[in-house]
Amino acid sequence: MTRAYIVSACRSPVVPRGGALAHLSLPALAAPVLTAALTRAGLGPAQVDEVICSTALGPGGNPARSIALAAGLPEQVAGLSFDRQCAGGLDALALARQMVLSGAADTVVAGGAESYSRQPLRYRTFADGRPAEAYTQAPFTPWPERDPDMAEAAAALGRSQGISRAEQDDWAVESHAKARAQPPTEAELVPLAGVSTDAFTRRLTPALCSRAKVLSGDITAANAAVAADAAAFCVVVSERVAADLALPKVELIAAATKGSRPEEPGLAPLVAIGEVFRQSGLKASGLHRAEIMEAYAVQAIACVTGAEIAPRIVNRGGGALARGHPIGASGAINAVRLWHELVARGSGTGLAAIAAAGGIGSAALMRL
Repeated sequence: MTRAYIVSACRSPVVPRGGALAHLSLPALAAPVLTAALTRAGLGPAQVDEVICSTALGPGGNPARSIALAAGLPEQVAGLSFDRQCAGGLDALALARQMVLSGAADTVVAGGAESYSRQPLRYRTFADGRPAEAYTQAPFTPWPERDPDMAEAAAALGRSQGISRAEQDDWAVESHAKARAQPPTEAELVPLAGVSTDAFTRRLTPALCSRAKVLSGDITAANAAVAADAAAFCVVVSERVAADLALPKVELIAAATKGSRPEEPGLAPLVAIGEVFRQSGLKASGLHRAEIMEAYAVQAIACVTGAEIAPRIVNRGGGALARGHPIGASGAINAVRLWHELVARGSGTGLAAIAAAGGIGSAALMRL
C-alpha cells in the first residue's frame, strides 16, 4: 500500500445564512475553492481522478459533478456526492484516503460545500391524501423518541456531564477571542463575493452571553454555532504524485467514522477518536494540534475532556462558534484549519474530529 498525503487545503470564508454568500449557487460557492486548492498544489485539472463533496441540505442531483464541471475539470471526472450530515466533510477525506491507498486514484479533491441560504424547501407527503407538510430537519433514526432535537440533545449532554452554562459561555468567548487573535491567512482562505475573512467573528463577552436567546436549557445563541454558508477542499494524493511536488506534505495517517447512541450525538466523536488512536498507535499526549467541532460549546468541552486532549492545543484559531456551521462543509473546514496549523508549526501530529446527528462521530489524524 502507498501513503496518502494532503498537499493543499483551502476554504471560503464562513458567512452566516442570508449574508454575502447567499446569492451563490452551490457550484458558484464551491468551484472557486476547488480551483484554488488545485492551483496551490501545483496540479492541473487533467490530473484529478475524482472529486468527493459532502453536502447535507441539497440541492439534490450530484453536486460534486456540477462543482467539478464548473471548476473546469475534465468531463471524465464523475464526481461523488454524499450526505453524512456534519461529519461528511471529514468523511470525504477518509474516502479520498481509501481511494489513494487502494490504488484506485492518485489525486482526489475532497471536502464539502453547503449553502444554508439556498437550501431547498422540503415536504413530507402522505399516502392518505393529507396535505404535504414542510420540514427542516430530516429524521436521523427510525424512532422519534430516540431522535432528539439537536439543541435539546446538547442541553441533555450538559446536564449529564455536569457542564454549566458558565463553562459553555466561557468556551464560546474564548473561541471568538482566539479567532480574532489569529485570523485565517491568505493561504487558507479563498475570497468570495468580496468577503475575505470569516464574517461572524466578534468581540464576545460574558455579558453578551448572559443576554443571548435561550435555545434549550443552557444552550443559547451564544454557545451554539450559527447556520452558515461555506466550502472547503483538500487535495489528497499518492506518494507518487507527492514526490514531484515541492509542497508541505501532510500525511493522512488514520481516519474513522463510528456510530454511537443516537440520543447522545455529542459524544460520538469519542468513539471515532479512540479508533484512530488504535489504528495509529498514538495517544492524546502525542498530539500537537487538534480541531474539534464546536457545533455546541458543550459538545466540544465533552469531547476534549473525554479524549483527554490538552485544551491549549485545541482550535487555536477559534472554532465553529466563532465562524458558523455550514453542515456538510464543517468537517472539511476543520481539516483545512488543521492542515494549516501543522504547516505553520513546521512539524507535528494533529487530530480533527466532529459529531453528526443520529449519533455519528468522525475523526482523522494528520502528521507533518
